[in-house]
Amino acid sequence: MKNNKHRKIRKTALPPGTLVYTGEKYMDEIEIHLIDYDEKEIHEKMAKDIQSCYPFKDLPTVTWVNINGLHDVGMIEKLGSFFHVHPLILEDVLSVNQRPKMEDAGDILFIVLRMLQYDDVNKEIKSEQVSLILGKNFLFTFQEKRGDVFEPVRERLRQYKGKIRTLGADYLAYVLLDAIVDNYFLVLEKMGDQIEGLEELLVNNPSEDTLKTIHKLKRDMIYLRKSVWPLRETISGLERSESPLFRESTGIYLRDVYDHTIQVIDTIESYRDMVSSMLDIYLSSVSNRMNEVMKVLTIIATIFIPLTFIAGIYGMNFEFMPELGWKWGYPLVWLFIIGIAVIMISYFRKKKWL
Repeated sequence: MKNNKHRKIRKTALPPGTLVYTGEKYMDEIEIHLIDYDEKEIHEKMAKDIQSCYPFKDLPTVTWVNINGLHDVGMIEKLGSFFHVHPLILEDVLSVNQRPKMEDAGDILFIVLRMLQYDDVNKEIKSEQVSLILGKNFLFTFQEKRGDVFEPVRERLRQYKGKIRTLGADYLAYVLLDAIVDNYFLVLEKMGDQIEGLEELLVNNPSEDTLKTIHKLKRDMIYLRKSVWPLRETISGLERSESPLFRESTGIYLRDVYDHTIQVIDTIESYRDMVSSMLDIYLSSVSNRMNEVMKVLTIIATIFIPLTFIAGIYGMNFEFMPELGWKWGYPLVWLFIIGIAVIMISYFRKKKWL
């Protein structure tokens, strides 16, 4: 799990609503991507500053403003002042280690959730906080850096696919939530493939690297659960919300997102159980392999004990030993030693110990 290590910012003793960005500066300049649309036409552009978004506030069209980069606290403060966003909500936007949640502030709805993406190159999960501020006819989304799962949504808007252009900002918010939750399935599919490959490795040839991979997967599952589990409450709260910003017709679609969230949680719990059991399988495999080694060594020792006993007897330096003066004494001892070894090996094979 690539868990973003946010720089530690001291917020102790600061007044509530103090705007302090707690994340890393991933970009030199903040990107403001604006899409304004209705059923007939769509306008898309990269805004130079936040003031460029002001004229769209009271238009009857739907305006979606996606902001990449949160290090410019002054810009966030200007946005909140013009669109009447409470400072506590702006504080949560800039505190980028929030748990998924939903807050109803009357004329706006604030939603926080985690966007997860799987890095095929490094074989790890990337996590990023996404904040949504929903108004009557506008939607703001905040991300720490560029790169998201919203491109299919933008294509649907550009190409007028489905009903997205005919409905309001609440439906757009649902579509973005659905895109994030659906991407969880892709991440879990990658994790499932990794778990399946690890199971085969555990049975065939477990090693210390296998144990490290198990612990990494276990940490990933814990983080996934922490990121997704509160989302169930968030979607349920949106579905039960009496806010006029979410129409009843959109609530039907939220139930579908809720069902998908439950499926994701069930899959994560199943994977957690599988990863936890893998540790037991690893210990059992290592123990079995050690038992096999010990069995071979024990059999070898058992064969050589009587042979060592015979060699020890004839290694004694007594002057009068009957076999010492006998012509066939030496070959007979060797024949006796080989016979004992053959008999013992045959017995072990019959017992299927070899």
